[in-house]
Amino acid sequence: MTRYHPALVVLHWLLALMIIAGLIMGSQVLSETANDDPFKLTALRMHMTMGLVILGLMVIRLVIRLRSAKPPHADIGNGLLNKGAQAAHWVFYLLVFALCASGIAMAKMAGLPDIVFGGSGAPLPESFFEFGPRKAHGTIALVLGLLIAAHVIAGLYHQYGRKDRLFSRMWFGNRTGGE
Repeated sequence: MTRYHPALVVLHWLLALMIIAGLIMGSQVLSETANDDPFKLTALRMHMTMGLVILGLMVIRLVIRLRSAKPPHADIGNGLLNKGAQAAHWVFYLLVFALCASGIAMAKMAGLPDIVFGGSGAPLPESFFEFGPRKAHGTIALVLGLLIAAHVIAGLYHQYGRKDRLFSRMWFGNRTGGE
């Protein structure tokens, strides 16, 4: 077995794009848009919808990952780094689920489902920082962004530094050893 299940490949790259887009949307658009700006509702609708889709896809990805055959773990030649890399992959799941949970908790506390999706006409809260989950949401997003950066750097190091063709594991092709 040299490659991951094709469904995991699709979900990996789709979720990577969606999570990065969600992080950018939250940090660069939502945080910079005043809560009384009419665009904020549109931005929140997009961000919240994407977050819920990410949550659903992550659950599907986790189920497929647990039930499908996988290639052996990549080896960097250092036991501690190997264990760290394995742990980091599970930390991705933990962080994404925690980010979604904190977002849902904040949205519920702020009444966002009725405001953003229900058309209640109620104004957005003056600040989301009055809700406890907001600080957790921002902190988790920052840690997830840093983990993504480390993941990309590690992948590039494997592919171009070690030249071990690591990227082929998370791409399409013969799963049993051929190209």
